[in-house]
Amino acid sequence: MCTAINVKTQFGSIFLGRTMDFSYPLDPQLYVVPKGYEWNNQLNTHTIKANYTFMGIGQDISPITFADGVNEMGFAIAVLYFPGYAVYDPIDMQDRRTLSVTALEMTKFLLSTCANVDQAAKLLKTIRIVGIEDPVTQSIAPLHWIMADKEGACCVIEKTEKGLQVMNNPIGVLSNSPDFLWHMTNLRNYMNVTPTQMEAIKWNSFSLTPFGQGAGTFGLPGDYTPPSRFVRAAFLKSHTIYPNNQSEAVAACFHVMESVSIPKGIVITKRKTSDYTQYTAFIDLVTSRYFFKTYDNSEIIAVQLPLYSQNKDQIISLGKLIHPITFKH
Repeated sequence: MCTAINVKTQFGSIFLGRTMDFSYPLDPQLYVVPKGYEWNNQLNTHTIKANYTFMGIGQDISPITFADGVNEMGFAIAVLYFPGYAVYDPIDMQDRRTLSVTALEMTKFLLSTCANVDQAAKLLKTIRIVGIEDPVTQSIAPLHWIMADKEGACCVIEKTEKGLQVMNNPIGVLSNSPDFLWHMTNLRNYMNVTPTQMEAIKWNSFSLTPFGQGAGTFGLPGDYTPPSRFVRAAFLKSHTIYPNNQSEAVAACFHVMESVSIPKGIVITKRKTSDYTQYTAFIDLVTSRYFFKTYDNSEIIAVQLPLYSQNKDQIISLGKLIHPITFKH
């Protein structure tokens, strides 16, 4: 599952946000990877050096796998599930000249090496994207990505049977399957949906009036399938008012994501487990600042990316996301 949006406010802030919807229990942490940190790709064929410091939410599954993050240049990326459509390159251990990056480490790789969307798009054409089994799901995760930068660019990365596609994302939304271009075409089915109130009309001499406010949104899908979440997120993010200061704009972003946030018990998998929103996060690309909240704690936490680290030899954990909720009396 998962939904992501890219929001550009009138006062210059740009946010990349996402829900992390998953049916396996996660224990995410916020990590900082310092500039100069070196790591081996998961196939152990190449050493990669972080050109930029970045901060991201991930989980230590040996190695740490990042679901989303932002680097010091204001470049951010988030990974989402893409079942039935993701097709990776075959693993070729004989070809040592071409860098192979697993889908699970793509977020880490791009944040380490790219300053913006354009650089990432060019770099992706030179690598092989492969799939390996992860220990959480014990399967090869089918993934695609949304990336954005502080200059306003936003693109979707998909690796399918058609090959690599890096596509401009003018609506600034991503969910899951089908592919991104299908979702963009599907938006045309909802051209009638509007935030403005419907006027009274007459059928012959009989007058018809709306039941109440919100009649213009009639027909907006309310279920949790990827197509419906894509449409709902696209409509809300396009018409929501983002106030002229960061704090209120962040609150508005989280309100948009409430429309696609999934409570436990609403979506049950074949394994009889709940697929639900375990955390929601937004990143201010201009300031490289993270905002997040978790399923059991709606308090929004803010974390600023630290730009200096004395130790370039290790990834630093800033702590776990999940904290028990407390109530003020």
